[in-house]
Amino acid sequence: MRSLLLLAGLILTLQACHLKILPVALPDKPKPVSVEEIDFGYLHGKARMVFRDDKKEREVKANIRIRKDSVIWMTFSVVGVQGGKALINKDSITVVSNVDKEYYVFDYKELSARFNFKIDYAVLEAAMLGNPIRTPNADDLGGREGDYDLLMQSENSVTIKSLINPIIRKIEKVELVESSTNNKLMLEYSNFQPLGEKHLAYNGIVSVFYKTTAGLINNTITFEYNKLEVGDKELKFPFNIPKRYDRR
Repeated sequence: MRSLLLLAGLILTLQACHLKILPVALPDKPKPVSVEEIDFGYLHGKARMVFRDDKKEREVKANIRIRKDSVIWMTFSVVGVQGGKALINKDSITVVSNVDKEYYVFDYKELSARFNFKIDYAVLEAAMLGNPIRTPNADDLGGREGDYDLLMQSENSVTIKSLINPIIRKIEKVELVESSTNNKLMLEYSNFQPLGEKHLAYNGIVSVFYKTTAGLINNTITFEYNKLEVGDKELKFPFNIPKRYDRR
């Protein structure tokens, strides 16, 4: 369970990684790309998540609450038994394992330096909701790739490639590439359904490819949201760490 909770937390830390992106035709001048972003005061619901690595596969259920631009709260259970929880706010990411009686705290500054890419709360919330993980601006490159609108962005040695469905104006695929490590992170979104006045992808896949001394590693998380609701009614985010738990 510990590895699952770590992966659930670290997926939200965007372990940016890469295989080569084939060159695509881009216009000489930046072209604005329109993306519909989900907007809300509070969001809550449930999700089914399947974690896969080279050794095992495990399914967990998650309860999720979000206060926009502020905090993400999650609890995890396996076969009805609560296995852990996570709290993501603007200061840090905390993941607690009830099974192993330990917890982990991840600092954004350290994570950003490690992956050569600015990781903060806004990036993690956007990744969960299918919003752009970097706000589009005039310096970005826009164009077309097949049937999709294309948005190309960069930060340090990381390239961000987003493919947007031009009809519903939602992101369907994001690739984050770290050129110096040849590592890659892919986000794929599907099954868009109305939520409030906008649309949200109820299904998604997160794939992480990175090199180790043992070879190329591929970890994936498949998620499926259900029973999601948005509104302005205030939600509570109870979170405590028992004193007997060890920090790792």
